[in-house]
Amino acid sequence: MDLARLIRSIPDFPVKGILFRDITTLIRDGEAFQEAVDQMVERYIDTEIDVVAAIDARGWIFGAPLAYELGAGFIPIRKPGKLPAETVKASYTLEYGTNTLEMHKDALTPGTKVLLVDDLLATGGSAKAAIELIEKLGGQVVGVAFLIELVDLHGRDLLKGYDVFSMIPFEGA
Repeated sequence: MDLARLIRSIPDFPVKGILFRDITTLIRDGEAFQEAVDQMVERYIDTEIDVVAAIDARGWIFGAPLAYELGAGFIPIRKPGKLPAETVKASYTLEYGTNTLEMHKDALTPGTKVLLVDDLLATGGSAKAAIELIEKLGGQVVGVAFLIELVDLHGRDLLKGYDVFSMIPFEGA
């Protein structure tokens, strides 16, 4: 199935000059959504994974069913002020601003094998911040998975040393 054709491109969103890759047109199609999750499961079925951590909020769309299918736990990585217990924080720069991510301080124990999931790899900032949180707590990142990669933004460069997987590469703005 050609999943790329189901992703809508919206110019100048959320700010002028950004070409937004909208996954809602893919995930509303049950067969396509299932295919996307199944391809990720296939990729990681033989990898030792204790938990899947996914980035707020579109990463959860793929992270939660992936965790379920792999028999792994699920850790939400959230935007500031959304988690009720004590957190660790990491800030990052993205293609149109800055942001912060948080994770519960007790979300994992040292040595926990973590697969990090998000919907899109752009500059790599949010993924790198999430990795920082996981490693700050002693977690071991065994993979970083994305539905989409914006190849021209070179986000993969920021994630050197990690096993990075993306299903749908987009080139050009």
